[in-house]
Parts: sequence; C-alpha cells; structure tokens
Amino acid sequence: MPIHRFSRRTMLRGLGVTMALPWLESINVWGDEPTGREPSSEAPLRLAVLFAGNGFHGREWWAKGAGADMELGQVLAPLADYRQRLLFIQGLYNAEALKGNIHSSQTGNILSGAPLASGGEIQSGTSVDQLLAERYGRSTKVPSLVLGCEKSNPSVHKNYSMLYSSHISWSSPTTPTPLELYPSLAFDRLFKDEVSRGDRSVLDAVMADAQDLRRGISATDQRKLDEYLDSVRDVEQRIERAGQQGELQGWRPTLDKPNVPRPPEGIPQNIADHMRLMIDVLVLGFQTDTTRISTLKLNNDHSSLRFPNLGIDYMIHHLLSHTDNADWLKVNQFFVEQVAYLARKLDAIQEGPRTALDNSMLLFCSSMMSGSHDATQLPVVMLGGAGGKLKGGRVLDYREQPERQMCRLYLSIMNKMGVELDQFGDATRALEEV
Repeated sequence: MPIHRFSRRTMLRGLGVTMALPWLESINVWGDEPTGREPSSEAPLRLAVLFAGNGFHGREWWAKGAGADMELGQVLAPLADYRQRLLFIQGLYNAEALKGNIHSSQTGNILSGAPLASGGEIQSGTSVDQLLAERYGRSTKVPSLVLGCEKSNPSVHKNYSMLYSSHISWSSPTTPTPLELYPSLAFDRLFKDEVSRGDRSVLDAVMADAQDLRRGISATDQRKLDEYLDSVRDVEQRIERAGQQGELQGWRPTLDKPNVPRPPEGIPQNIADHMRLMIDVLVLGFQTDTTRISTLKLNNDHSSLRFPNLGIDYMIHHLLSHTDNADWLKVNQFFVEQVAYLARKLDAIQEGPRTALDNSMLLFCSSMMSGSHDATQLPVVMLGGAGGKLKGGRVLDYREQPERQMCRLYLSIMNKMGVELDQFGDATRALEEV
C-alpha cells in the first residue's frame, strides 16, 4: 500500500490555514512522485468507528441471507440500500466486559478488550483507533478525529468510573482521548493551523492558492475541485447559521440570551442537526485526507439523551433501552440512519475508479446487545470496501466458535490498514473471513 506523505503541492495554503486536497486525476495530490513505471497513487484507506450506547431492540437486530437478497431486522432497515456492501457479524464479545455487567464496565474497553480497574480508578487499554493513529495516521495533519455528541460523565456508578461509559477512544491505558463535542471546533481542527473561533472563512484564506491550482488541472478535476470547495463552504455556512439561530450549543455567540430553553449540560438542543454536522465534518476530514481515522460516539452508554425530534421526549435513552417498545425501535433506527447518512456521503465522492466509501471501513457497534446488559455477544456491522479488501453482502456467525474475541476483528482491521500485530487485547489471530 502506498505511503502518502505531505508535499507542498498536496496542500492549499493561506494565512493560518492548511487544507488538503481531494483525489484528483491530474496530479498525485497525496505526494507520490511518478516514476514513469508505476501507477499513480491510490486513495488511502480510512476507518470510522460509530458507537451507539445501550444496545438495540432485543428482537430486531438481525440479518440473514446474502447480497441483494439479504434480509435485515427492523433496526437495520435504514441500511437496506447498502446490503451488498454490508458485513453483519454476530457472536463476537469482550470477555473482560462481562466482569462488571454494567454500562461503564462494558464500554470502557469496547475498542481494546483490556481489563478495567474498578473502585473509581481509571485503567483501560489503548484503543485500536489510537494505535492506528500512532502508526497509520503519521501521514496526515490530524492523526485521528475523536468526536462525540454527549458530554463526558466523570461520576462513579456501582464501583466503576462513568468515564468508561463516556469514552471509547483511549490514547493510553489511563488517558481517554478528549472528545470534540462542538462541530465548529472539530472543523477548525481539520483546517486551521491554530484551533480558534476566528471569524475568517477557511475558503477565503486559501482561495488564491485554489485559483492557481485550478488553471493547471483538467476540466474533470476542475469540476471535482469546485464540488469539494462548495462542500467546505456549505459546512461553514451551516455552522454559521446554527450559531445565529441558537440551535446548537458551542457556537460563537450571536444572541444576548438563548432563544430556546437550555438543555441539560452537554446535550445539544437539536441532536439530529448535531449528529449530521459531526458526520459532515468527518466526511470532509476523509475527503481531504486531513485524517484517516475517526471515532464518533453518538451518545454515552447510560445515556441521558432525549429525542423530541422523533416525538419521543418522555424518557431518556437509558431508561428507554429497557422497554423494547416501538419508541425504542424508532430511536434505534434514528441512530442507524446516521450510519446510512455517512455511507451515502462517502459513496457520493468519486476517487478514481472507487468512491470514498469503497476506500473506507465503517464499523458500527454498541457495548451490549440490548438494554438488558447482555454483552455475551455484541452488535457489529461493517460497511465499505476497504480499498477492495472487504467483501460485503455477508453474514458471519461466530456464536459457536471457541475464539470469538472482538479483538480478533480489530486485528483484521489493522491488517487491512498495513499494521500487523501478533496480539491485540485478548486476541492472537485475526478473523480470516473478514
């Protein structure tokens, strides 16, 4: 796999701003020098992990069959258009997560399989995304983008720190990777050399450089560059409008006082808009090769989110997860719709013969099968093509297998990204079928 490195020509630059380019046919935008004998650089492989806390509807998380004929349970119905690129994996689990049998003890090691310290102490393990960021992410401006839609909870619940429930990404066994909750600051981190709430548009800063580049590329690439710049501008304008309307927390103040009721600490007033903006920023990070690794925690385990956008505002997410009723199914589908939205956005980006979805791996999971705290098997779905290395339209069942560690999946993911380890967490070999 080519090792992509930054060079002067891969970037658009302006005062205080550095912006990577999308895939273009006219130039090797990711820095590989042509030799006259080798094909031009391929788009890099990306990994996005999306997490939804508290599991799913106990009777509607399932898939069977293969390819276009694959049948999906109602929870996964929003992914029906992607059945041929979907890998449904059942039976994997984290043995260490079974020890506490509560939300925090089942979430803090979801991406590492590490033992967790109890008694309010913090001790987990470096997560797979951060290990990849350390090794695979060296070629990008931002090694990993760690996003969240619900504020961390520092309390202790039943002898385990609730920080475990709040974080799936861990930079070290004692350090949860800080979550970026504000789309505006996540956007800044991708494109500004210094993260700030500055007033100047990213596009305005690099437009002169973009015009110089445009004169030297093909008509097809000119259209692609224009579409890319339009998408950056669209996110900028949506962030600006959200601040002006007071719809989300964390924006640059534009009102003397809120014009909508203030929600509980850390919870967006409009969760649907918040999630979509986070996904849009994630897509831009992948599209520009500013980052290749991202996690998006849609909510905490033991979550306090409410869903007035769905007409479900009478019960918080955690309590709703114990019901298995029609409203719980509706909330589940709302979360899966975010995965489908990410897939659609990436699939609309053409990168040579493939799309950005073809060049990505999307992992969607939770720390328990259902709200009854059943972690004996975990809900796992993968989407994307991993640059031709991942085959969709399949169901893999490991429920009767003696070695069904979730960390075997992580070894498989790392192998596809060129990081080969003899062991990760409690696993010593990858899942050959993935």
